[in-house]
Amino acid sequence: MYTHYMAKRLQVILQDPDYREIQRVARSRHMSIAEWVRQALHMARRQEPLGSIGKKLEVIRAAAQHDYPAGDIDGMLAEIERGYATGAQP
Repeated sequence: MYTHYMAKRLQVILQDPDYREIQRVARSRHMSIAEWVRQALHMARRQEPLGSIGKKLEVIRAAAQHDYPAGDIDGMLAEIERGYATGAQP
């Protein structure tokens, strides 16, 4: 299903040296300044953490209240090593 989003214009004022550097980088990648900026903003958004720190801590604290089963650490490490030795894939 195709979802149509409305485009919005964003105006950013840059100092000449900053603009020239962005222009140089965009040209070196054979793209317009606008496309380079869109990609840079997209990458910056992806690096931002999702959700608040408080919510993440709340989830971790709730999970820590449970008693999850876990094997003996030496047995788990031995099993992992056997998997590496046989080339087993996850």
